[in-house]
Amino acid sequence: MKNVVLAAGYATRMYPLTENFPKPLLPVGDSTILDRMLEDVDALEAVDEHIIVTNHRFIGIFEQWLEEASKRYAKPIRLLDDGSTSNDNRVGAVGDLVAAIREFGIEDDILVAAADNLLDFSLASLVEFFHEKRTAVIFYYDEPDEARLHRCGVICMDEDGRVTDMEEKPAEPKSHHVTPPFYIYGKEDLPLILAAIENGCQWDAPGNLAGYISRVSVLHALRMPGKRLDIGSLEGYYSLIGKE
Repeated sequence: MKNVVLAAGYATRMYPLTENFPKPLLPVGDSTILDRMLEDVDALEAVDEHIIVTNHRFIGIFEQWLEEASKRYAKPIRLLDDGSTSNDNRVGAVGDLVAAIREFGIEDDILVAAADNLLDFSLASLVEFFHEKRTAVIFYYDEPDEARLHRCGVICMDEDGRVTDMEEKPAEPKSHHVTPPFYIYGKEDLPLILAAIENGCQWDAPGNLAGYISRVSVLHALRMPGKRLDIGSLEGYYSLIGKE
C-alpha cells in the first residue's frame, strides 16, 4: 500500500506564517504536523512507501526536510512537485493524486491523507477496516454544529456503513456525519480515479473524489475512533503550540 500525502495547498488563512513556508512542516513540540502523521503511518505493516505531493513554491523546503526525514523512517519517501505556484494555478487535491498515480506508476492500494491534520489515534483502524470490507473506505464522525456542516464533507450511510450520499460543503446537509480527509482506495479503484476529473469529479477538495467513488463504486465509512485537529487558522495553530 502506498501512502500518498497531499501537501500542496496554500494556507492563506494562516498568512503571514505560511506565506513562504508550508503548513505541514510547521513545528508542533519537537516534531512537525507532517511528521506526527508519518510517525504513525510508517509503522503500519501494510504501507511500503510514502509519496508526498507538494507545490513548486515549496518543493525546495520539502527537499531540505527530506534530507533528515529519510533517516528517521523505515519506509522510503518520494516527493512530487505538482508545478503550481499559487492558488491561481493550483492543481487541486484530486489532480495531485492523479499526478502521483501517473508519475510513479502506482498499481497498488493507496492510503490518501491531507498533510495538515493531527490525530490522537492511529490510522491502523482504517487499514483494518479496508481489509475487512475490501472496498474504498473513509472515517466519519458526528458534527453537532450546523454551521460547520456547511464547510465539511457530509455523508449518508445504510445500515452496513456503505456511503449512499456524500457532498462537500452542502447548502442543505442531509446528516450530521462528517468525513475527515483520510481515505483508502483499492487498486481496482485506480482506473476510476484516473478518469474522475474527466467524468465530472470536482478537482479541488479530496472529499470530492470520495463522493465520486461512492457513486461509481462502493465506499464504506468507519466511525472515527478518536479526535482530529484540522489546523485551519493562525489562531488555532497558536493555541495548539501554546503561543498567545
